[in-house]
Amino acid sequence: MRAINRGKQPSLAQLRAFAAVAEHLHFRDAAAAIGMSQPALSGAVSALEEALGVQLLERTTRKVLLSPAGERLAVRAKAVLDEVEALMEEADAVKAPFTGALRLGVIPTVAPYLLPTLITLVHEKYPDLDLQVHEEQTSSLLEGLAAGRLDLLLLAVPLGVPGVTELPLFDEDFVLVTPLDHWLGGREGIPREALKELNLLLLDEGHCLRDQALDICREVGRADAPVTTTAAGLSTLVQLVAGGLGVTLLPRTALRVEASRSSQLLTGYFADPAPTRRVALAMRTGAARAAEYEELAGALREALRPLPVRVL
Repeated sequence: MRAINRGKQPSLAQLRAFAAVAEHLHFRDAAAAIGMSQPALSGAVSALEEALGVQLLERTTRKVLLSPAGERLAVRAKAVLDEVEALMEEADAVKAPFTGALRLGVIPTVAPYLLPTLITLVHEKYPDLDLQVHEEQTSSLLEGLAAGRLDLLLLAVPLGVPGVTELPLFDEDFVLVTPLDHWLGGREGIPREALKELNLLLLDEGHCLRDQALDICREVGRADAPVTTTAAGLSTLVQLVAGGLGVTLLPRTALRVEASRSSQLLTGYFADPAPTRRVALAMRTGAARAAEYEELAGALREALRPLPVRVL
């Protein structure tokens, strides 16, 4: 195989000069198009021919023509210049905050209730941000964050995962959702200890809300797993409660959406301190866009104030 001579590399200025001449086939017009003097343009093209070791132009006193090699290489030169321009545009986009794609992972027990607020915030305050939402369970979200598939997470914390920084947004209480004829339906000041005796319906395994509910039960001394029926989502869970199969715990942010699905439900409120969960944004520790994510967290806290939460 013939060795390729990798001598002097052509410069971008030389490629621009040649591309301009190839487009205009006139030195004066080409020089004016790229803001270069005619002697400088001619010198740049000659230097490019020397660097490549081929004749690119056929010069006459009346006109300029591309040589066969020039016709082939003009296409390559334009492609190189187009890619350099794209590189510069991408670099500008990276330097400009809140532009480009933001791949956000959200857990299912947060997504339906907070995404309307978040999407409105992004549209109004960060219109150049390309928000891409992925709804998955916590374990999948953390894997995606670690692998670089996701940029930012919106989920319940604490996570206790090395290499992940949490940006807390708010705390919210859990409420007890019951059928109409349940003795705790509509009551206030319900003691947590009441959970010891209840037929509690839970989400399927893998949902962090299930784990939180079980932790609350353990805190009041109910060590056995109070699981008789499970559901893949809160909407199904609430319908099971409406059908009289048991009771469940809902975060306050989910109450308006989920409890409105049936007229056969009542809501009970726990005595202080009520069981709670904390919701946060989470990012890779040391993320290049950390300052953006922190600013977004601050803006989102303010946007969430109308919801039944305690903003942090």
